[in-house]
Amino acid sequence: MYAEHFGLRELPFTLTPNTRFFLNLASHQEALNLMLVALHSGDGFIKVVGEVGTGKTLLCRKLLNTLDDNHYVTVFIPNSYLSPDEFRCAVASELGIYAQEKSNHDLLQSLTERLIEYAHRGQRVVLLVDEVQAMPDETIEALRLLTNLETESEKLFQVVLFGQPELDKKLDQYSLRQLKQRITYSHCLKKLDEDEVRGYINWRMETAGYSGMPPFDHETCAAIAKASGGVPRLVNILAHKALLAAFGKGDDRVSATYAFRAIADTEGADLPASSQIKQWLPAVAAVITVAAITWTVTVLGLLP
Repeated sequence: MYAEHFGLRELPFTLTPNTRFFLNLASHQEALNLMLVALHSGDGFIKVVGEVGTGKTLLCRKLLNTLDDNHYVTVFIPNSYLSPDEFRCAVASELGIYAQEKSNHDLLQSLTERLIEYAHRGQRVVLLVDEVQAMPDETIEALRLLTNLETESEKLFQVVLFGQPELDKKLDQYSLRQLKQRITYSHCLKKLDEDEVRGYINWRMETAGYSGMPPFDHETCAAIAKASGGVPRLVNILAHKALLAAFGKGDDRVSATYAFRAIADTEGADLPASSQIKQWLPAVAAVITVAAITWTVTVLGLLP
């Protein structure tokens, strides 16, 4: 695509949670520090919430990569939409326990024995659950009951919950008050301001191999920041499309014009322009997208 044109080793704005692109933005670094301190001190439940696209999964994977394997055993459940039995089996499987055909009593006994085994080795087991707002209430209760596994002196595992703001509303339910009371630390990820968006874009470009003056100028970054609302996922989409539009025209600088065209071509982005401009930019964006694709196909020789 445009990687060679801009001197990049890889595409900088993919949506996969690649921890090499993790930037120490204030809110995200605060969340990471909070989780590390809480886990080190042995606290049972930690909760991190953030709007869609604010980087919760990337932060989760960053935590997984940061925890020392000599001191921590991690269990990651990326899909929380599970029944209580499915959830218990998923946790057991991650810990190397064959859960099939075991009764709940036998499964809990096996889990307890495995957790005590890790504790005797001086290792703490950390359970990380993503998208907890989608977890059924009965499964959340099953999770709480799992945390009752403990010795006289310490919990046998700790839990980090990641979810959208709906998670807070879910935990406000009277039936889930026992779990809510166990959450000792919480953090809400903030969206990026304009300066952070500019730093974020430049960081990802540099990490992907770009060198030289930043191709995104202040005006372009400001437009992307406003249109994205500071949501990293939308920033990635808009920056990617703006690079593609510039590449399609053969430019090595990404002007605000390309940003506006990317914004007009993206659902969920708020076009920071007058109503008149809003009326004609989508059509221009479509033309630019087609032109960029045609140019790419021609250069790469994808057609006979």
